[in-house]
Amino acid sequence: MTTTIKTLVNQESLPDSYADTVKKTILPLAQHIQSLRQARGEPIIIGIHGAQGTGKSTLTLFLRELLTMHYRIPTASFSLDDLYLTRAEREKLAEDVHPLFITRGVPGTHDIALGQQVIEQLKAAGPDTETPIPAFDKSRDDRCPPDLWPVFRGRAEVILIEGWCMGAVPAASEAELMAPVNELERSEDPEGTWRQHVNRCLKGEYGQFFNQVDSLIMLRAPSMECVLQWRTLQEHKLRERTISAPKEGGKHSEPAQPSRIMSDQEVVRFIMHYERITRASLAEMPARADCVINVGEDHSFGEPLIRQRQ
Repeated sequence: MTTTIKTLVNQESLPDSYADTVKKTILPLAQHIQSLRQARGEPIIIGIHGAQGTGKSTLTLFLRELLTMHYRIPTASFSLDDLYLTRAEREKLAEDVHPLFITRGVPGTHDIALGQQVIEQLKAAGPDTETPIPAFDKSRDDRCPPDLWPVFRGRAEVILIEGWCMGAVPAASEAELMAPVNELERSEDPEGTWRQHVNRCLKGEYGQFFNQVDSLIMLRAPSMECVLQWRTLQEHKLRERTISAPKEGGKHSEPAQPSRIMSDQEVVRFIMHYERITRASLAEMPARADCVINVGEDHSFGEPLIRQRQ
């Protein structure tokens, strides 16, 4: 196990100290998931919620590899981000419902039916069945072609689904929904058309999708201000990876599509799309999540606070 942890730490360019995080935070989570799988006796779904930049993807990667390799539990994972509608589909949604839907992120901009299809295929798969897992290219702001999707072989006994709005609930009242939380809502959605549609999606297919989760893990960010800082850092890293990525044939070539990597000011506006649900989740989700992990301003993880469902 030590070798696996060290390999993953190096692969993800994480500091050596992350190995201590794995032992303190991630291994107890893996053991919790193993116990839950044994108790249920059938495939289980684990939801991982966390605001942007909290480390959901890294946590999911370590959990998947540890569960698969050391607990011998076939584990598949995907992100809600990989279910985003294509650019063309969001352009149509922006035209038909509200212009703000051109921006990926909020409920209503995912293909939830596709996510459900993946879950059902993973649960019903035979030993040699290959299930394609959707993938989204954020640097191009569009879904990857299906022939580039990763493939999971066999039946998954654990399915990890991570996402910034995973497990979020709709607004409690119309009054709460209509009071704008930032300048984006105030100036670009003055009648509340966009946020009302988002809320209807949370009440409908998103709520049904989230309700099948057997255990909800929350990475709790310290503040909305930290979320903005972390998301800006993510975009910087995405830009660096895109610039440094080797070109086909080892030669420089122009991308087939223009890059949609955001400037810092664009990130500020982008985060406003997420702010309402992020703030609401930070306020109410810790009281109902099956596991809460406090994330420090330095991205450090606290010990998992796990509660057993009644």
